[in-house]
Amino acid sequence: MTDDRANPVDNQSQKAMPNNSNTHSSNAENSNAARPIAKAENAPAPQIKKVDIAIAGVTYPIYCPVHEQEELLSAVSYINDFALKLRKDAPNLSQENLLVLSCLNLYEKIQTHERNEEDRLQKNKQSEVLLNKIMKDAHSIL
Repeated sequence: MTDDRANPVDNQSQKAMPNNSNTHSSNAENSNAARPIAKAENAPAPQIKKVDIAIAGVTYPIYCPVHEQEELLSAVSYINDFALKLRKDAPNLSQENLLVLSCLNLYEKIQTHERNEEDRLQKNKQSEVLLNKIMKDAHSIL
């Protein structure tokens, strides 16, 4: 099953591509528009690949830089597993609601991870200050 709704990533990729079908522009505009295209031909074009991803049984077309495809597929695998676990708990959720709930839950996980990381960094700083104080006190005794 394919979701034909517009994908923000698709829209950005499509917007980035020049549209040469504008028949209302003047010849001066057309000649100016051709210059950047000529420059772009000299520069290596980014390699973008259409990748069909499936999340909870629905396929979405995503345009992805070739060098990021492996990371995208890894993310899809994680998100798909997460969504399927949620679907087991709430089988009547629509696909849209399932994805919204997945996003909210994943955001909560990210925030928890960031708070834990901040706590760990703070504890490391406290430990370092305490260790420096102990070392300073030890040197003063010797």
